[in-house]
Amino acid sequence: MDTEQARDQLVDRLCERESLSEQTAAAMRAVPRHEFVPQSRRTDAYADRPLPIGNGQTISAPHMVAIMIELLDAEPGDRLLEIGTGCGYHAAVAAEIVGPEHVFSVEYHSELAEKARSTFAELGYGDIQIRAGDGRDGWPDHAPYDAAYLTCAGTEFPPALLEQVRPGGVVLGPIGDDRQHLVRGVVDEDGLEKRTEHGAVRFVPLQ
Repeated sequence: MDTEQARDQLVDRLCERESLSEQTAAAMRAVPRHEFVPQSRRTDAYADRPLPIGNGQTISAPHMVAIMIELLDAEPGDRLLEIGTGCGYHAAVAAEIVGPEHVFSVEYHSELAEKARSTFAELGYGDIQIRAGDGRDGWPDHAPYDAAYLTCAGTEFPPALLEQVRPGGVVLGPIGDDRQHLVRGVVDEDGLEKRTEHGAVRFVPLQ
């Protein structure tokens, strides 16, 4: 089975299990996950599970990326802030929806940030912007964002993210210490409103 067939079969299963929108399914089919994982892990690229990518970090399981993309409910042209670039896979899926030039990502590890830049350039996502630094500071230069999401777990959403997302915009991410839940909130002038939980999750911690 070639990689495209394996990817299609994975997305077919996700569509059945998670009832994905056509937009999310198309984005998941478009991004070659195997290009984002280490060479030694490529045979597992289309298994629905996280994989190590170095520096103690992981690439999220495909179903989790799909669920988070659904919850963001982004539209073409929306400006997104991602905290935790990792290998860049999640950002690439988001870019398929909003456009690469509208995705801004912060990665704590400079080595991972540089590798993600290289992968983006090779695969046509070179307009995604990456900054190496502390994700808790967000990226104020490009604010306001329509949504911000964490690919690593915090005890709460960093205050800087709430300040950098426009009123009515969305924040999303795994929140908690020993017990994490995927939390979605809508930003208003006083912080968060319409905060909802979407199941127990397990992510690496925000650094």
